[in-house]
Amino acid sequence: MITKESPKMGMYENVQHQFNKAADIINLSPAVRKILSITNTEIVVHFPVKLDNGTVQVFTGYRVQHNNALGPYKGGLRYHPTVDIDAARALATWMTWKTSLAGLPYGGGKGGIQIDPNLYSDAELERITRRFTFALGDNIGPEHDIPAPDVNTTPQTMAWIADTFMSTRSTNERTKYSHVVTGKPVGAGGLEGRDRATGFGVVVGIQEWANHNNYELSGKKYILQGFGNVGYWASHFMRAKGAVLVGVQDASGSIYNSDGIDPESLFEFTERNNKCVAGYPGASPYPQADFFSLDCDILIPAAMGNQITAGNAHSIKALLVAEGANGPVDSDGSEILESRGIAVIPDIYCNSGGVIASYFEWLQNRNGELWSLEEVMEKLEKKMKKSYETMQSIANKYNTDLRTAAYIGALQRIEQAYIQRGIFP
Repeated sequence: MITKESPKMGMYENVQHQFNKAADIINLSPAVRKILSITNTEIVVHFPVKLDNGTVQVFTGYRVQHNNALGPYKGGLRYHPTVDIDAARALATWMTWKTSLAGLPYGGGKGGIQIDPNLYSDAELERITRRFTFALGDNIGPEHDIPAPDVNTTPQTMAWIADTFMSTRSTNERTKYSHVVTGKPVGAGGLEGRDRATGFGVVVGIQEWANHNNYELSGKKYILQGFGNVGYWASHFMRAKGAVLVGVQDASGSIYNSDGIDPESLFEFTERNNKCVAGYPGASPYPQADFFSLDCDILIPAAMGNQITAGNAHSIKALLVAEGANGPVDSDGSEILESRGIAVIPDIYCNSGGVIASYFEWLQNRNGELWSLEEVMEKLEKKMKKSYETMQSIANKYNTDLRTAAYIGALQRIEQAYIQRGIFP
């Protein structure tokens, strides 16, 4: 079942384990290794907000900036009770690897607020977001650190952040700061197709793996953990490939239909059912704890981190795990899957469609351009395909798994930047 990310589960330790494995293989420069093994900056802010009932509550927000050797920090802001400094460190570090592997001129950052947004009204969430933005101050900026949507944050959240940030600048300079965030509504400078970019990228990754392994996706059965933005769009594009969705799990429950679940019908149901899949009439309830053991060909975990562990990795029947979420498989789970011959398309590649699209939006805003949906999807697919070729080539060269290959590709690019530039002073 969907479990919460927690420091006890060693999320940051998992990141470090993966990093050290790849660094050992390529004999990463000791100096670069020391730099990349820690974060650059860790920001914790406490800020008061007046709620609708007149009471004041103090919230805690985080922004961790891991590394900016390749460019400004880039990464999402999430609103979730599990947000803490450990999770932010891990997620920021993953963003550094993700942007490097994708060939983007970015580093990695991540953060958010420790909050359950379901407990607050829209008006309260707006005040919380604006106050958080003000508290962060100059720690974010369009050429310094560029947040984006993540778990429980939306284009509307980004619009509030952009407006607040621009409002603190002089009138004649405000238009220069519209790209302080990405993932904005299209009418507020957002990118056409940004909503589907991550899910689309997951499916491009699956198709590239299938092409490399002479594997036909049409008719294959898959299960999906998480039916938010990433999960829905992944299922939308998997349907176009002829794959059959047979199981879905979210925090409300698990559902199963061996004959197939229509993603569009399920989406319409969740829109009427508080974003929950439980109760969907086109499928039967299924025990939460047994979800990963469902009979299927492909598993797409697109919810929270550390979902596949030593406790359930042995029960997975899929031939392929495509990581739509950040860190859904912990180190123990990864070793078990590898020993069982189950392929894993790693998160720093598989779900990078979102940050690639964010880069496109950032460029669009900086250059005063407007890109069509067709242009965006074509550019995104091309970049995802190129990244896969890089990752697969490294895997072949070092005779290693795709995750380690992805890390090697990311680390080599950053190492090269330090070698060429030197280390100040």
